[in-house]
Order: sequence, then C-alpha cells, then structure tokens
Amino acid sequence: MNQSERMEAFEKMLADIQERAAFEQRKMEELKAAGKEKSATYRQYFGNKMLYKMMLDQYRAYGLME
Repeated sequence: MNQSERMEAFEKMLADIQERAAFEQRKMEELKAAGKEKSATYRQYFGNKMLYKMMLDQYRAYGLME
C-alpha cells in the first residue's frame, strides 16, 4: 500500500468513525427521550460512544484532526 492509498484509507476510516459516533449519539438521544436510559441497547450505544470518543481523541492528540 503506497502513501496515497494509506491516506485515503485513513480518511475513510476517520469519516466512518465520525458517522458512527453521530449515529449512536442520535440513537441514545431517542432512547433517552423514551425513558430507556437503563436498557441494554442504550448501554451498548454508550459503550460504543466511549470507544469512538477515545479513538477521535487519539487522532486529535496526534494532530490528525482538529
């Protein structure tokens, strides 16, 4: 894999993580509005959200995104 392909793959991965994080945040808001903060689904979204946040924080720490 050359440098250009690596950069393209990175950008695609970053966009995917950002999209997933936003999707799960919306789902969590919907579940919260329905009073389902204690559901297994809500907790799974919350765990995923924390994972995505950690990944995005690492990208920021390395100066790969703002």
